[in-house]
Amino acid sequence: MATGARPFLLLALWALARPARSPEEEGDGGWRRREPAAPAVVAEEERCTVERRADLSYAEFVQHYAFSRPVILQGLTDNAKFRALCSRERLLASFADSMVRLSTANTYSYQKVDLPFQEYVEQMLYPQDPFSMGNDTLYFFGDNNFTEWASLFQHYSPPPFGLLGTTPAYSFGIAGAGSGVPFHWHGPGFSEVIYGRKRWFLYPPEKTPEFHPNKTTLAWLRDTYPALAPSARPLECTIQAGEVLYFPDRWWHATLNLDISVFISTFLS
Repeated sequence: MATGARPFLLLALWALARPARSPEEEGDGGWRRREPAAPAVVAEEERCTVERRADLSYAEFVQHYAFSRPVILQGLTDNAKFRALCSRERLLASFADSMVRLSTANTYSYQKVDLPFQEYVEQMLYPQDPFSMGNDTLYFFGDNNFTEWASLFQHYSPPPFGLLGTTPAYSFGIAGAGSGVPFHWHGPGFSEVIYGRKRWFLYPPEKTPEFHPNKTTLAWLRDTYPALAPSARPLECTIQAGEVLYFPDRWWHATLNLDISVFISTFLS
């Protein structure tokens, strides 16, 4: 064997002998499905139209964003421990038998269904049927039992920016690819992606979006979004794991999970 070939042979043997990395080591917390034939439900937007800031001071936040426009915050908190606790394996080990409350994925979330967390994770995190109506689509977001899940939430570090006269409240969720919430509005808040990716669509309060309250965001993206004139399109961006989106009071917003996503929101009310 030529001397120059030996390093390549050794490298190949090392690669074969090296143990496979666990899903948690790969960075998805074990949440990504490994079916080889499963296609991506939907792609990220062509261009993010929400500003990203990695160096934002509280004074700048209040002056430029808190009351006027969304912003994506980067690097403000270290939630590495919380992220580790949110892996599929560790959440199932801690909360498999806990009951979780699911909401329908329509604008007003009329229906609620309770079932064990393990059953939800193992049976209901498949990609969204693009033709399902919102009231036929259930997913876990909000309605958290803060006493039962306190051992998890105590390790979360929320964004350090508050608003005078408001009190923060958490809303934790896990949802399958293609799921999401149609357009709605409420008070201001932050939403952080722990695993996965979440695509957001946002309109200011004075610009009511065109949507059907019982159609899913996936159906809206397929049926309504392509026909919108450029001036009628929302602000939009895909929030990556570790990023936080802030949205001001009464801004319309809809969400679409591009992967199985784990996320937590901090509402200011």
